[in-house]
Amino acid sequence: MAKPVYRKILLAVDGNDSARRATQEAVAFAALAPARVHAVYVVHKWGLAPYSGYFDPEALGRVLNEDGRLALEEVRRAAMDRGVPCSVEICETTGKSDSIAQCLQRCVKTQEADLVVIGTHGRHGVGRAVLGSVAEALLRISSCPVLIVHG
Repeated sequence: MAKPVYRKILLAVDGNDSARRATQEAVAFAALAPARVHAVYVVHKWGLAPYSGYFDPEALGRVLNEDGRLALEEVRRAAMDRGVPCSVEICETTGKSDSIAQCLQRCVKTQEADLVVIGTHGRHGVGRAVLGSVAEALLRISSCPVLIVHG
């Protein structure tokens, strides 16, 4: 019998609709593979760096951690409903110069993931240039295949 190509799927979530679609895809894929899902929510409390003098990064970190806990609980329920083994993790970027994509790539290596699943808003042109794209940045640096799911 052939060994499964993907044994561990890293799922990046942020609580939005595209992440929910990515969760559905990752769990469905894991059920077929069969594979394990490791869901990650990245807390990036420096995302508003130009305004950092106007907010408390620690307070923002607490709010983002709670958002992450809720998003990861959704993933855990979705995986349990399909009988897919699942673990969850909240990671934090290491500072202003660290990015969500870099943090996710560290998780890919730590977890020895075979595949990353991530949702995207699918913005184009100026919207993407101004806001940036975590999915696109991760695609450029990932050491394993990336499945991008449009929201």
